[in-house]
Amino acid sequence: MPLIQVKQVTGRSVEQKRALARELTDAYVRATGASAENIWVTIEDVPAESWAIGGTTVADGRTIAT
Repeated sequence: MPLIQVKQVTGRSVEQKRALARELTDAYVRATGASAENIWVTIEDVPAESWAIGGTTVADGRTIAT
């Protein structure tokens, strides 16, 4: 079973996560022909103070493209 893992800074709504899971699943189905029922998607929210880019945490003002 394919597993698609997403890590993102906390802040997306439940509906946004549902939409993301649907879109990722649909994209995988289109690209591979796999059955949607066999595709797993996990979404992990990471607190802004635990995500750093270039040595600066998102909580400390580093922005990431949304």
